[in-house]
Formats: sequence, structure tokens, C-alpha cells
Amino acid sequence: MIRVYRTGCLACDPVLTDLADWTLPDDAIWIDLVDPSLEEDKAIEAALSLSIPTRAEMAELEASSRLYRENGATYVTADIIHNGDDDMPSADPVTFVLTHGPLVTIRYFDPKPFAILADRIERDPELCGSGADMFLHLMEAIIDRASDILSINAERVEGISNHVFAEGKTVGFHRLIGKLGRAHIVNTRIEQSLAGLARVFAYVSLDERIEHVLDARDHLRSLSGDAASLLQHNQSVAAGINFQLSAALGLINIDQSSIVKVFSVATTCLMPPTLIGAIYGMNFDHMPELRWIDGYPLAILAMVISGIAPLLWFRRKGWL
Repeated sequence: MIRVYRTGCLACDPVLTDLADWTLPDDAIWIDLVDPSLEEDKAIEAALSLSIPTRAEMAELEASSRLYRENGATYVTADIIHNGDDDMPSADPVTFVLTHGPLVTIRYFDPKPFAILADRIERDPELCGSGADMFLHLMEAIIDRASDILSINAERVEGISNHVFAEGKTVGFHRLIGKLGRAHIVNTRIEQSLAGLARVFAYVSLDERIEHVLDARDHLRSLSGDAASLLQHNQSVAAGINFQLSAALGLINIDQSSIVKVFSVATTCLMPPTLIGAIYGMNFDHMPELRWIDGYPLAILAMVISGIAPLLWFRRKGWL
């Protein structure tokens, strides 16, 4: 799908086009390619005299494939978080192409910042100044959304922390460790996205098209600062996740040690009575105690004393 935003359209409404007789409007400032077909790619390439990267090319991780210039256009690719309200948000690449005309974006999913910017454009059509303007506004929406997702993940981690260290409550460590694992994955994806955006801001700040936009460099500097602060906050959340994971594993070991201690104490207390019962259960003819009138109660008393004595000893040592 091709969506074209124009300065001449009221509130920059997207225009769905028919490729059979379509030509690029002169006042287009943003071309948004959403899961484009091969024909749509070729139509944009012919209209702007530039190449559109394929989905496989967008997924490449090396810097030379994500930040480069070609035919006078600047290509930058960053992983954008989407489905941020789910337990496991995803991060997929979006390519932004800065040209001397419109901004071109290529994506194969529908991240929320694009819808947020579309709503802002409807409320404030003056945002549609140029392609560079659209790029800055879009990046601002992406940073804001990343901040929201980071806050959601931080709240989840804090909730897990309250559960891990709750007193007097039964803690299901298997579920907690699963939640911590999911929070760690989300944390990693947020860091991946923010780090990529920081590289994009640094690269685009050298683009000459930014110089023609009022306060663009200050805007980029502000976005870079936001990305850096969010990265620091995300790292603190990661440290909290690692601490809670270590604490949960430690508490599991304590619980297991307590269970083993109970069995060890029980075994130690039962060993002497068992020994006494085993001795007098052999029924040899030459065992004088078998003919004592008081033999049976004395044997019971000996077993009770031999079972209680270890308990008193453990309590005196502070092991119980």
C-alpha cells in the first residue's frame, strides 16, 4: 500500500493511489509504503529515481546496510517497537529515506507512532512543512512511544519485585521466573530500538537537508538526549531484572535447603529409635532384656529419649 501525504490536502490526509495512471504529486511531503508489493516499489523508484530496499536488506544488521547515502538520498533503518501493549512487544526494521523532496518510509507492520502522527497531522495541518519536518515529527512520536513501552515494562518489573519479596505470601517462583524472562526480552528489544535510533540521529544530523529546517539540529539534539536518557533508564531496569532473577533463584535454593533440612532432622531423630528397635527385634535366645518384666517400657522410653535428644541438641546449636 502507498500512502501519500501532501501539503495541499486538508490535514494531509493519506491518498490511496491507483498505480495504472498514478504520478507523484508535486506537493507530496511523505510517502509511506506499508507492506509494499513489487509493483509499488517500482512505481516509487521510477517517481523519485531512487532504489527501495527489500525486506531482507532492511533486516541486515551491519551499519553499512542501515546507514548510507545513495543517489543523493539518505537511507537510515532502525528497529521500531510495536505491539507495545502486549506482554511480548516485537521490534522490526523501518527504513526512512530522506530525499530533496518527500520523506519515504518503508515498513511491513503497523507501529503505533505512525498512527499517532497521522492523528496529530489531522489536528494540526501546519506540521506538514517538508519531508525533513515529517521525519522529525515521526521520530518524536517513535521516541514517545518507546518511553511509554519502557514505563510499562518497568511497572511490570516493579510488580514482580513486590511479589518476590512479599512476606507471608506463597510465591510461585516458576511463574515469576517466566515473567522475569519475558521482561528481559522486552528490555533487550527496547535497548535494541533505542540504540538504533541514537545512531540514526547522529547520522542524520550531518545531512544537509536538516539545515534548511528551522531548529532542526536542536530538535535532533533533544531527541538524541531523550534516547540516551531512555537507554540509561532501560539499563537500570535491566539491572533490576537481573537482581530479581538472582534473588528468586536464591529464594528457591533457600526453600529447597529448608526442605532438605526438615528431612535431615527427621532422619537424624529417627535413626536412634530405629537402631534400638532393630536391636531388640532380632529375638536371639541369649538376650536377657527380652525376659525383663520392664524391658518393653524401658525400650520405648529409650527410643523416645534418643529421638528427643537430637532435637534438643539442634535447638541449642541454633540449627532449628
